[in-house]
Amino acid sequence: MQSIQKLFPGKRIITALVLAFTLAYCATTEPKPKIEIPSSKTSIQIQPIFHGSLVLTIGDKTIYVDPSWGGEKYKDLKKPDLILITDIHPDHLDLKTLGEIATKETQIIAPEAVAKEAKEYTNITRLKNGQSTSVGDINFSAIPMYNITKEHLDKHTKGRGNGYLIKFGGKTIYISGDTEDIKEMRALKNIDIAFLCMNQPYTMTVEKAADAVKDFKPKVVYPYHYRGKDGLSDTEKFKALVKESSPSTEVELINWY
Repeated sequence: MQSIQKLFPGKRIITALVLAFTLAYCATTEPKPKIEIPSSKTSIQIQPIFHGSLVLTIGDKTIYVDPSWGGEKYKDLKKPDLILITDIHPDHLDLKTLGEIATKETQIIAPEAVAKEAKEYTNITRLKNGQSTSVGDINFSAIPMYNITKEHLDKHTKGRGNGYLIKFGGKTIYISGDTEDIKEMRALKNIDIAFLCMNQPYTMTVEKAADAVKDFKPKVVYPYHYRGKDGLSDTEKFKALVKESSPSTEVELINWY
């Protein structure tokens, strides 16, 4: 694991608590079901991995999102052509796991803060919030992700990390990264699949996540990244709230843990 001081400058973290938090996240789980998304060109496959990590197969490209928790979790998957990284925290940027799965040909898309931590990787495309890049027919746009609650502003500062929009074959996938219900999320349009975080005190509450869905109305939303200091967020409650306030959105629940 990276230096805690590097990850949380100016903060004192109790090592035992960090270790317990990490071990809780790394519990052995059954393989998650693949998600199939038909598109105008070819099907898109999404393989949930753990917490905030997933793997997408789009055309002939294999894309890892925030690969963490050890290379063993990815041993049965094709090596990544691309890796998207959202932020510098170790459940998103895990240099050990990165070293176990990346090849010399793997391209990385990440914010500048991640590139500074992963200095040994020269094939990084740096994206600031609002910037985009394309690899073949796949377009990647960096979307802001940050905290807005006063007491949590230092956890995810505006401009440091990226959520991502991935567009291919007439479909748009939104990966929120670690964020609260920011105005940029609420303004999104025409989202086919959304992966939405919800774990206070780090990201959104279940209620805030459901309220954001009411605004940007994805066709389908998958709660992910929903384990925090006090255990798992209530995704069933999230589903019920969305059904009440945004019935056009389908909520799909997967046990990420």
